[in-house]
Amino acid sequence: MHSRSNDLILKTTTNIIVFVILAFSINMLFSGHNAPGGGFIGGLMGAGAFLLLYVSYGLQPVHRILPINFTHMIAAGLMIAILTGAGSFVLGVPFLSHSFGYFQLPLLGKTELATAMLFDLGVYLTVIGVTMTIILSIAEDKIEKEVGEGN
Repeated sequence: MHSRSNDLILKTTTNIIVFVILAFSINMLFSGHNAPGGGFIGGLMGAGAFLLLYVSYGLQPVHRILPINFTHMIAAGLMIAILTGAGSFVLGVPFLSHSFGYFQLPLLGKTELATAMLFDLGVYLTVIGVTMTIILSIAEDKIEKEVGEGN
């Protein structure tokens, strides 16, 4: 038996709050190598934003709108993190050695670019992927169990 709920306030506020949470998540990612934050906490905040979408709208509508394969996100994050560490071997320095430089970028001007940011990006993607894979697999198991009991 499928019931329709009246959760207009939740859905309306979710549309705004998700973007705010994702903005803070990306801010944490970018500030992490110089200040508190980084890929882990940014990834948890990003997963929280996606989770809010799933709670508000349900699994199927969000899957249709955002067809993200979170297991592929785990693989991409791990690959970025591993390649960042392996890149230090190419330069003949210890594994995961940090290096940085200042570059003149269009629109941004003089900007510091660091290898720690690449590693943080790998951690960020991995944390979102793992967190969402675990939560969605639990939710899908619950739905399958409810459907099985309904028959």
